[in-house]
Amino acid sequence: MLVKVWVIPLLYLDFEIRREYIINNLCENKNRPQMNCDGKCYLAKRIASLDEQEKRQAEKTYMSRLIDQVMDQRVHFTFVQQPVVVEWLPRAVFSIASCFTPRVAVEDIFHPPLV
Repeated sequence: MLVKVWVIPLLYLDFEIRREYIINNLCENKNRPQMNCDGKCYLAKRIASLDEQEKRQAEKTYMSRLIDQVMDQRVHFTFVQQPVVVEWLPRAVFSIASCFTPRVAVEDIFHPPLV
């Protein structure tokens, strides 16, 4: 970004110094004088290429920093082994009464009297 602060004014200065050469030799619209381009197409291309170059450079910088962080060998991790405490709970007792146990209806009818 700091480079862009210095390069763009230098680009405009170069354009102003070499304006006649750019208009006569480098301008894409020199065959169409009604457009009044006067070499601005060349300047716009140079600024666009500068922006593209800056984006590529920023991407390279980002990727190199990311790789440096990932591949940094200076960081050493130490893991302290903690003792594992196991607490045994009393065993639970479950009783299962199936609802599908056959019942004899005779036992419900024929039984001694309840006093």
